[in-house]
Amino acid sequence: MNVRHIAKLAGVSPSAVSLALRDSPRISAETKARIMSLAREFDYEPDARIVHLMRHLRKPRAVRQQACFGVISFYDSLRPWEKSRHLSSIHEGMQRRARDLGYRLEPLWVRAPGMTYRRFGDIIATRGIDGLLCFGSPDFNQDFPVEFGGHAVVTVGLSIQTPLHRVTSHFYNDTLHALNRVQALGYKRPGLVLGTHEDTRSAYAHSAAYLGWCEHMRGSPALPVLRLSEIEEPALTHWLVENRPDVVVFVHLPEMIARFRAVLRRLQISIPKSLGVVVLSHEVEGSGFSGLQQNQRLMGSWAVELLAARIANQDLGIPVNPRTEMVESEWVNGDSLRKR
Repeated sequence: MNVRHIAKLAGVSPSAVSLALRDSPRISAETKARIMSLAREFDYEPDARIVHLMRHLRKPRAVRQQACFGVISFYDSLRPWEKSRHLSSIHEGMQRRARDLGYRLEPLWVRAPGMTYRRFGDIIATRGIDGLLCFGSPDFNQDFPVEFGGHAVVTVGLSIQTPLHRVTSHFYNDTLHALNRVQALGYKRPGLVLGTHEDTRSAYAHSAAYLGWCEHMRGSPALPVLRLSEIEEPALTHWLVENRPDVVVFVHLPEMIARFRAVLRRLQISIPKSLGVVVLSHEVEGSGFSGLQQNQRLMGSWAVELLAARIANQDLGIPVNPRTEMVESEWVNGDSLRKR
């Protein structure tokens, strides 16, 4: 049972039902009583999240713009997204969705000179911040301060080890997607070249997906995973010669993609004739490789939506049952895989 069904039974419009359920003086007492009776008869209960959101959106825009989410991180600058295209895209997604919902975003510097967590918590309370969007930390073992625990919090990525509501890329599914694609193209010996930074930041999801996929889909052991902090030519050359993959799933930082191609050229390996390559990274478009590029704008948008929902449910502090929403990456066509 929903508002439209009640409206049909009462012979009124859905908007009239909405007004009656809010006890609006614009609806006559007789109509209001009829609608309330039907709502009780069919045990109609409005969704508290929708009620909260609609109440917020009905406010004048000037009032709505006073509602604010604090944007924080544990990086050494107030706006870390200004130094990173990856974080910049996430921030852009946050801004767009926050604007749609009538919120503004205010950057707050946790690690400003002389700042303490206690003082920062007082600043948040004084400014009436509704909730906190966290960009994470360069330290993968960062704890979230208890001094901020009275607010609704959503973080992006996996770097905050405290159990929080979070939005992150679906690293595991992205690797499965890449492997299933290359298998459909006829490749038989996929190998995984994995940046050590990306391995840690994904909580080892890429390697777990690769090892599991090889066991269950190929029916034979996986090739040894090559983990590289940089593009180390001797190690890469040795791995290629020893294991003879016919396609490489390359997971690394965007700045390593061009270096990887340069090494393959020096080794006179023809792509995709001699070796197929599929890249998983923050940025793939424009590299010439086929692969999966993270959907950062959607991550930012979902983070705002999740935070608004947590506030509507008064889900404040460190959650007992943290929610994780995972965003799958987008496929980018390049010239590094053979045709079907």
